[in-house]
Amino acid sequence: MNEDTIRLVTIGRILRRRRRLLTVLAVVGALVGWGTSVLLFPPRYTASASVLLPGQWEERELLTQVDIAASSSVADRTAAQLGWQGLSGGDLRDRVTAKAADGNIIKISGTADTPERAQQLSDQVAQQFVKFAARIAGGGTDVEAVEGPEALREKVEETNRRITDLADAADPGRTVESVQARTSLEKLRTSLEEAMTKLEQADPAADKAGLVVMGPAARPTGEAPPTRTQLIVGGALLFFLLAVVGHLTAARMNRRLRTEPEIAAALGSELLGTVDVPDEPSALRPEDRGPRARIRRLLGIDTRWDVPAPRRSGDDADRQIRYRRVCARLRDQLPAPRRLLVVVPDDDETARRAAGHLVAETRSDPELRVVEVSVDRPTVPDRGAESGALVVLSAGRWTAEEIAGIAGACADAGHEVVGVVVAGPVRARPTRSADRPADHATPALAATGPATGGSA
Repeated sequence: MNEDTIRLVTIGRILRRRRRLLTVLAVVGALVGWGTSVLLFPPRYTASASVLLPGQWEERELLTQVDIAASSSVADRTAAQLGWQGLSGGDLRDRVTAKAADGNIIKISGTADTPERAQQLSDQVAQQFVKFAARIAGGGTDVEAVEGPEALREKVEETNRRITDLADAADPGRTVESVQARTSLEKLRTSLEEAMTKLEQADPAADKAGLVVMGPAARPTGEAPPTRTQLIVGGALLFFLLAVVGHLTAARMNRRLRTEPEIAAALGSELLGTVDVPDEPSALRPEDRGPRARIRRLLGIDTRWDVPAPRRSGDDADRQIRYRRVCARLRDQLPAPRRLLVVVPDDDETARRAAGHLVAETRSDPELRVVEVSVDRPTVPDRGAESGALVVLSAGRWTAEEIAGIAGACADAGHEVVGVVVAGPVRARPTRSADRPADHATPALAATGPATGGSA
């Protein structure tokens, strides 16, 4: 497991080297968001109406009124009044919400598929809530019970007018009987007024009746969340983040060996040196010309992103000094005649170039024969006149199990791994050193012996 992955430079490397893939995934996420908005979340519009509750209300009483506004009784009455086809009270409850606001106001919101329907739904729910709350406050179960106190007040007012008419019709103080009649009528008027006052004071819902709808709901001008734009942007962002997290997780779980001592330990051999290979675009191999390979190149995933950018190296003379030192160590280590089998993974272009440089630099001393082996099932040619095997590979590409498999294949073929050379890509300077011939800069893969062997 790599413990040195979650850094800003790592994220920047992902964005830089996987920008094509991330762009394609973001577009796919946007398409998924658009499809979700069409199939699962069609456009919805929400309108709100406000109902004022006059008088003094405690918090728990307001919450009770909120529950009443969102109750099934109000929903059933609203559905019956609207008469929308296929819409029942149970369906309506999912589209209506109510909440208490400041100032004894209950805000009722209704959601529908068009702005007109959303406005109509909110207004109708508010009206049905006011009627149902008034019925509950009146203590009755029908309209007559709710209208009883109001009818009584009208009767009292009518009686007061009759009393006034009788008092005016009586003989204005000419006889004792008329005076007594007028006095009795005034006492009756006073008694009726006092009785109505006491009745209003004794009514527990007198100061909390008369809920008022504060105007019609405003017609919505935009969709209710989640909107189509939000789903499209959210899908693109989700796929983008998942891709980045996936890259970070893969790098976190990466078990490829990156250092020379780890590679030498996995082979059970000695590190002979590290050589530099100019980072140049390689020619397409036959296996890299299929449809999958073209798609990988198009998405930019044909090269690894989790390796550092090639560092800048010296000139040709500086790089070839490293190759000469490796060759000198081989001559000192091997007895005459010095012949070696150079084993290179077949999918390691950097190692292939490094092996070619070694063949050109040794000049048949020692004599090198290069073979490429498959890392999945490595097979090395049987031992002939060689004194052992030299493994050339690049760092950060292979796991310990894969490298150990190459060492096991060499042992099965009777070759002793005499050393390992680690190749690393570098950025070459544009000019060559003047004291070195140009034909040593990029030698071709050559071997004095037959270049047999490979994958099985």
